[in-house]
Amino acid sequence: MSAFETMTGNTEFEVGFNIPAKPGMNEQDIQTPCLVLDLDALERNIKKMGDYAKDHGMRHRVHGKMHKSVDVAKLQEKLGGAIGVCCQKVSEAEVFVRGGIKDVLVSNQVRDPAKIDRLARLPKLGSRILVCVDDAENVDDLSAAAQQHDTTIECLIEIDCGAGRCGVSSTQDVVNIARLIEAAPGLKFTGIQAYQGAMQHLDKYEDREAKLQVAIDMVKDAVRGLEAQGISCELVSGGGTGSYYFESNSGVYNELQCGSYAFMDADYGRILDKDGKRIDQGEWENALFILTSVMSHAKTDKAIVDAGLKAQSVDSGLPFIYGRDDVEYIKCSDEHGVVQDDNGALKVNDKLKLVPGHCDPTCNVHDWYVGVRNGKVESVWPVSARGMAY
Repeated sequence: MSAFETMTGNTEFEVGFNIPAKPGMNEQDIQTPCLVLDLDALERNIKKMGDYAKDHGMRHRVHGKMHKSVDVAKLQEKLGGAIGVCCQKVSEAEVFVRGGIKDVLVSNQVRDPAKIDRLARLPKLGSRILVCVDDAENVDDLSAAAQQHDTTIECLIEIDCGAGRCGVSSTQDVVNIARLIEAAPGLKFTGIQAYQGAMQHLDKYEDREAKLQVAIDMVKDAVRGLEAQGISCELVSGGGTGSYYFESNSGVYNELQCGSYAFMDADYGRILDKDGKRIDQGEWENALFILTSVMSHAKTDKAIVDAGLKAQSVDSGLPFIYGRDDVEYIKCSDEHGVVQDDNGALKVNDKLKLVPGHCDPTCNVHDWYVGVRNGKVESVWPVSARGMAY
């Protein structure tokens, strides 16, 4: 029997072994380190974005790569009117499709033959499947796979509107690839992907606006170029937590792809709204936390907690301690986090809530979300697509 079979063969869950908590437990008894969701804050964030999208006539395709959770995605559909999800990998998409999400965009390029084959099979599971394209050669491969499986793959042409990653750079490229897609059996040209990721975390509202205006101008030009050739553009998709108000008032975008707004993290939280206020101090609430416990206070001015590098991603900086200004998380190693505690305010087994620097990769290193309301564990949800990077 393999190690995996040994670990998962028994369907019983034991708190502290293969699960951090069970519904009905007191919040204080949750095993750490783990991800905790403030369900009230999460629901308010979801409803707020849903109302915004509806009021502005926008579709909202939530970004599944942020939380990698079927349960959270379904909550976003139920409470926020989300029409489906976007994600970055085929295996990630398959998790959401198998979980019952009916409209899934792989907002990335898929080029490996095995991955293309798997993508082409996904519509058989009952979901609308879309994918991004930025190369004419990719069209033939996608078409061949769709024909083989008698399915339809919808395509968005990705424009590089400032991120400097994937995507074409000219209107002529958009038109040329759209023509190929329209002529390809098994494919449907559906629109444009134009997400400006490079500007999402710029502190100043005005700086983000200037960067996004470049993207808007590129998209408008591309749409005009398509229309001149008689090619209709059903969707123009993009927009993130740091820019959704620009896309929704652009007159050309009709679908948003916001993700981090639901959880919030330290890096996004520090950016400023149009009034110069941090967006985690009014626009959105912190709903995601790494719950951690003090395990040592041998040094009088430092508390050592059990959430280190293996419990979070620090690519966007260290976490901050939620609701406290008397202690500070100052560094970490694999299994240890160091908290500056000059006044000796903490004691062993005290619990702290950390707001991670970057929610997406932090969520990907955990197996579970523990949903808490009024001091009680209400739900325990798996991080459904954790590790699905294929």
